[in-house]
Amino acid sequence: MPDSLHVKVFRFNPDRDVEPRFDNFEVPVFDNMALLDVVMHIQNCLDRSLSFRFSCRIGMCGSCAMYVNGRARLVCRTQVSSLRTQDITIMPLPNFPIIRDLVVDMAPFFEKWKKIKPYYVSNKEISEPVVVRPGSGEREIIDDMLDCITCGCCYSACSMVATNSEYLGPAALNRAYTLIADKRDAIRVERLKTVDRSYGVWRCHTQFNCAEVCPKNIVPTRSIQNLKRRCVLHKFGIVK
Repeated sequence: MPDSLHVKVFRFNPDRDVEPRFDNFEVPVFDNMALLDVVMHIQNCLDRSLSFRFSCRIGMCGSCAMYVNGRARLVCRTQVSSLRTQDITIMPLPNFPIIRDLVVDMAPFFEKWKKIKPYYVSNKEISEPVVVRPGSGEREIIDDMLDCITCGCCYSACSMVATNSEYLGPAALNRAYTLIADKRDAIRVERLKTVDRSYGVWRCHTQFNCAEVCPKNIVPTRSIQNLKRRCVLHKFGIVK
């Protein structure tokens, strides 16, 4: 690795700036340096006005997602050495309103998230809990899709989100599938009706952009395809 990095950072303060700009910084490199260390060095040592989010530093909260060298990433889990370049461009996530600098407004993302009712609803008619065993085939269907940390990377990478503000987006649809695929959930049909819309599963063009950037290796496209299948089968009365 070189001794220093040339870092170009997106800047925009709506209270002061007429339009966005990029500021350039030279940042020293140290062993095992993460991209979060880069932006923290800039704020601590070079420009204290820089705004960004972070929290857990272990890739679990999702708050430090940024757009780095043309790709959405969690900067706390991305090593500088993995970029294989000393020129780094850091921007806020696309497809989100910008609050300031690298901080985006997540409200549109979570409004879509709320539309699919992202919580389990128990069946009041059942007196005993329904068990889905950890090693069962039913559990295997949704296991890989449960690790979403709502970081917004998939939402920022989705070209359908960029062209249609009503589209629910890959994260919300992935969450809907994990609940619809769970036989214990009492509102599976209601959820299917919510996603079976032009702004739901049928807006997805199966480009896998969401899967390419997911830091938890989730493939929302697979969930969306399964939802499409369930929607069709439900219309024919094959699944309920």
